[in-house]
Amino acid sequence: MRSQTSRSHQNSRQVRSAGSRFWRYGPLIAWAILIFVGSGNILSAAHTSILLRAVRWLFPNVRDESLAVFHLLVRKAGHLTEYAILATFAARAFRTSSHALLRRHWLWISLLLAIAYALTDEFHQSFVPSRTASIYDSLIDSVGALIGLMIIWLRLRKSAPERRRASARNLVS
Repeated sequence: MRSQTSRSHQNSRQVRSAGSRFWRYGPLIAWAILIFVGSGNILSAAHTSILLRAVRWLFPNVRDESLAVFHLLVRKAGHLTEYAILATFAARAFRTSSHALLRRHWLWISLLLAIAYALTDEFHQSFVPSRTASIYDSLIDSVGALIGLMIIWLRLRKSAPERRRASARNLVS
């Protein structure tokens, strides 16, 4: 009787842990897939230039050179943002991991993952006819990841004294 109870308890713990892994790593994997799909033809400059029509409609007298600069800035801001989000999802997954190594070094592992993914993403783009691979885009991606991780690190650092005070109050009470 005891062995059946402990086995069913063990099975339910495995199911719970698999579910928590899904919620921990699922957003990271989903975002990585979205980046992969976006680095195909879907988000090429030819397709994102549709945004310029709206700008031209809002500002009919804008010069073509200004539109080109605006388009470049929007595309590079997209690189920065998508990798800040990727690094944020990685940090979320690794900070709550069941592996102590991942929890302890979440910032560096998240950054390395984002850098590696940025490099492989540019390599992938080298095979897409409507895209060009650029090490500079990988650098922008990496800076975006670093910015996202620094925001998380600063927020955690700022909230750490508040958490310690709250736990000290709970111990005294």
